[in-house]
Parts: sequence; C-alpha cells; structure tokens
Amino acid sequence: MQQQELDIVHPSIERYLLDSAPERDGVLSEMERYAEQNDFPIVGPLVGRLLFLLASMINAKRILELGSGFGYSAYWFAKATADDATILCTETSDANVRRARAWFARGSVEAKVDIRAADALEVLEQSEGPFDLIFNDIDKADYPRSLALSLPKLRRGGLFISDNVLWRGRILGGKPDEATAGILTHNRMLFASPELFTTIIPLRDGVSVSMKR
Repeated sequence: MQQQELDIVHPSIERYLLDSAPERDGVLSEMERYAEQNDFPIVGPLVGRLLFLLASMINAKRILELGSGFGYSAYWFAKATADDATILCTETSDANVRRARAWFARGSVEAKVDIRAADALEVLEQSEGPFDLIFNDIDKADYPRSLALSLPKLRRGGLFISDNVLWRGRILGGKPDEATAGILTHNRMLFASPELFTTIIPLRDGVSVSMKR
C-alpha cells in the first residue's frame, strides 16, 4: 500500500503565513507564477525567506547550491548577500539554466551567480572549499552522498541546509522507496554526526538546518 501523503503544515496555517508575508519583488513573483503554471517544484516564499535570513545571519560570501532548478532559491540567496559574494549553482537542464540566467539578469544579481549545467555532485567534488553555506536539493536518493561530500567543504560555523526532509510524510511508511530511504538515511546522518548541530523545521516539506561545529 502506498504511503499516504501528509500536509506538513496545516493548509490554513500555511495560507495565513503566505498572506502575512510581504509581497516579493517582480522577478520572484514571476518565478512563482511560472512554477505554478508548469507544476515545477520550488521552495516557495516561506522557505525562501528562511534561506535569505540564514544566509544574511552568517554573512555568507561563498554559497554552493546543489540542484537549482530555474534559480528560485538561488535568487533569494543572491538578494541576501553582499556584492562580493559568489553563489555557485548546479542544474542538469540547459533550458532551466538559460531561464535562470535571464531572471538573474533582470534582478541585477547575475554578477554574483555562477550557474552551471552540470551534475551537482561532480561540481561538489571538484570545487574547493570552504563554503559558508551549502544548500542541498538534488535527487533524494543521493542525499546521503551529498552530505558526506559536503561536510569537508563546509567551514566551521557554516550551514548545510536540505529541502524536502519530511518528504510529504512518506518518511513514516514501513517500506520506503529509494528516494525516501535516501532521505531517512540523510536525516539519521545529520543527527548522528558529531560535526553538526541539526534541527528540522517543519515548514513546507521540511527543511533541515545544520551548523558545522
């Protein structure tokens, strides 16, 4: 029997939060409309505000984003960081990369964002640390490997953030598929690691935030 999907946040509470949040700028609003019209998964404005806040709080100058889609979360990071910041993004779709670059240009953040049409884990392996913040949103089966490869590249006091860690409640099923098993392993690794202090925020689909000690 397939595991029933759950609303992580009660729809009425989520609606209240969305209605309470300030209007986004025109580029973010257009990205959100595009995502809705094309059924494209993005972190959305509530998680976007969280990413903006976390990047700002640690004064992030080097950010690595694993799995960027058409650049929605990267745009939040770009708006949160100083002009001398660099945000390295990865996305396998050439069309999404072109779309992201167009939006970055319209938002006047293209100078600080390097988005590459490449495999996220290959870019991670080839990149030199340390990074201040690594945002993980790749194929869920690869989450454990992503964490293992990211830790050596993250500075002390830096943040490792993963999206979808509550996976619409599928983490509660008794017979997890490959993606769900990847998330379950990743979450156990986060809490078991002596190098990390981790919390999971039940916002949207669950966001883990881990600080490297």
